[in-house]
Formats: sequence, structure tokens, C-alpha cells
Amino acid sequence: MAQPAAKAAPATPFSSQPHGGGVLLRRPSSPPPPAAALRLGPLFWPWQKVKVGPLSVSPMGFGTWAWGNQLLWGYQESMDSELQECFNLALKNGINLFDTADSYGTGKLNGQSERLLGKFIRECQGPIKSPDDVIIATKFAAYPWRLTSGQFVNACKSSLERLQIDRLGIGQLHWSTANYAPLQERALWDSLVEMYDKGLVRAVGVSNYGPKQLVKIHSYLASRGVPLSSAQVQFSLLSMGDEQMELKTVCDSLGVRLIAYSPLGLGMLTGKYDASNLPNGPRSVLFRQILPGLESLLSCLKSIADRKGKTMSQVAINWCVCKGAIPIPGVKTVRHVEDNLGALGWRLSPDEISELEAAAMECPKKMVQNIFQTA
Repeated sequence: MAQPAAKAAPATPFSSQPHGGGVLLRRPSSPPPPAAALRLGPLFWPWQKVKVGPLSVSPMGFGTWAWGNQLLWGYQESMDSELQECFNLALKNGINLFDTADSYGTGKLNGQSERLLGKFIRECQGPIKSPDDVIIATKFAAYPWRLTSGQFVNACKSSLERLQIDRLGIGQLHWSTANYAPLQERALWDSLVEMYDKGLVRAVGVSNYGPKQLVKIHSYLASRGVPLSSAQVQFSLLSMGDEQMELKTVCDSLGVRLIAYSPLGLGMLTGKYDASNLPNGPRSVLFRQILPGLESLLSCLKSIADRKGKTMSQVAINWCVCKGAIPIPGVKTVRHVEDNLGALGWRLSPDEISELEAAAMECPKKMVQNIFQTA
């Protein structure tokens, strides 16, 4: 589940121009940016893509939880044209991984995120030569009425209809039912086998699985001849701790790629918010509880961002990249895309990574874990 990055106050919009096969990202304001903030050529080269099973994906993807979600992210259909601009700009800059779910969208807009992605793929004037040039990773909700593997396979087919594509890049289980409906869990696992064997997906993954349950499903799928390619979990400086790093270690040992949702902590790591300036809607309750204890971490982010000519958001996302994860910050405006793209094309130093992690460990409260997260 990927959340949109809040607008970072210090950033100014980028202008994008073709440049020798890559893209020149240039801030139009004066004075000119520090040398570290200006990059000629592509944000990453083809050999810098990362493997997710058989797929080669950009080192960062984008999440689309906000696309259709009125309750938490204030979606309105009038936003669709800018969302299409977001998609096009991402593709032009080499981003080819887009994460969604069959449950994204509120009320009558359920599935809207998938429908919009399908529309944008069809209407894109950019570098799409085949549907496989865009890697769609969608998640299937473990609703209580989905009790058989066949029902989950049908859910996959419904997602393909909304997306209007023949197969998914990654088919993912949105969450495990092991904590509350263990008998349903086997149907989830079997459904991934069927989707894979039927050619509906190129790779399979899970979301919100902890290390113990991850080992179990990896073993089961392997016994059925299906490789587990990805594990999507909340992963950020704001959820820094032993459990997060244990999961990363297990992923590495199994050859499973970790996909990091909420790399900006719902926007808390952007530097935009404080106790007197909270976001609208349900997020404000969580921000009120956690933000007061983030002074040290936010100060560290700002210090490193200033030194490198970056924004705090870009530093927080780059930390995920440096840890070997694929961050999928959410986007709902062109400004979000422009800012997040600035997280690529450079790396934090080992000392800066240690500095950030030390500050993160001092935070008295961590990001609240997803209620469906298993052990």
C-alpha cells in the first residue's frame, strides 16, 4: 500500500527536456541549484534496473493508493488529467513500476486506480512499445467471501479487465489471513500458483507478510514450482527497527525483492508538517501522536538534504534505495513526481546512512504497523 508523498516545501518544479537519450532535470528558479542537484542524462542507466523475479524494473516505482480514494486522499475525478500527466512524466523518466490494488478506490470508485492505470497506458504518447514495458503490480484483497483459489483467480481476471491488459507484471496477495482465518490462507497461496500457471501474471508476490509467514509461503510456492518474487511491506526510516531489518534479511536470503510502501511515512518525513500544520482527514490523528517525537530525525534529514542540494523527501526515499529496497512513494500531482524523481541518480554515503538510522532509532514512537501485518 503506497501513500502519496506530501509536497515538499523547499522544492521547486523541474522542467523536463530530452537530452542525449536521457532527460535533463532543471530547476527553473534562480539562483541555480547546487551541482549535486543537477544531473545530465538519465536518472539511471538500463543496467541499474533491479530484478524482481524475471522482471527488470526501475529502482523506484510509484504507488497509486490515492487514485480513487476520497476518504484519505481527497480524490476527485477532476484530478484525472493531472494523474495522467504524472503517469506520462514517470514513464519519460524511466519509471516502469506502478503499484495498485483491486481494493483501491472508495465506495462506487472501488477499482478506480486500476481503471485509471489502464486508461493511461492506452492513451500514453510516450515510450510504450508493448504492455510489458509498464510493470503493473496489483494486489488482491483477502475479502472474507473469497474462500477458494478460483475466486482469487477470478479477482485477478477482473483486475486485468479493469486494466485492459492481458497479464500482470506482479500478482500480489494484499495481506495474509493467518492471524484470523488460517484456513483461508491456503486458498490464497494456491491462487498464486494458478495465476502463475495460467500465465495471468509474470511474477507473484505478497504484501504485509512478516518474516515467519514469508518463509512458509516461499517454501510452499517453491514446492509447487512457483518462485516468490517480491514482498511489499511498510519500510522507511519511520519504521526503523529490528523487525523491519529482520524482514529485509529474510528477503535477501530467499532471493525475494523487498518493495517499500510508505517510504515517507504518509508524509511525515517530508518536513511539510508540524504540530501546528497537520494534514486534513484521518491522517491528522496519527500525525498528532508521532510528529512531536520526530525532531531529531527531521533535523537530520534536513541537514543532509541541505548539504546535498536535495529535499527531505528525496533523502528519505534514497535511504530505501540504498538499503536494497524498491520504494514506491505515492503520487497524485506532477509536483510529487518531480520531487520523487530527484531521489534517483545519486546515493547517500555510508556515514549519512548511519547518521539517519541513529536519528531514527531515537524516535520515541514508530510508524503504526498495518493491522494485517503478520509475524
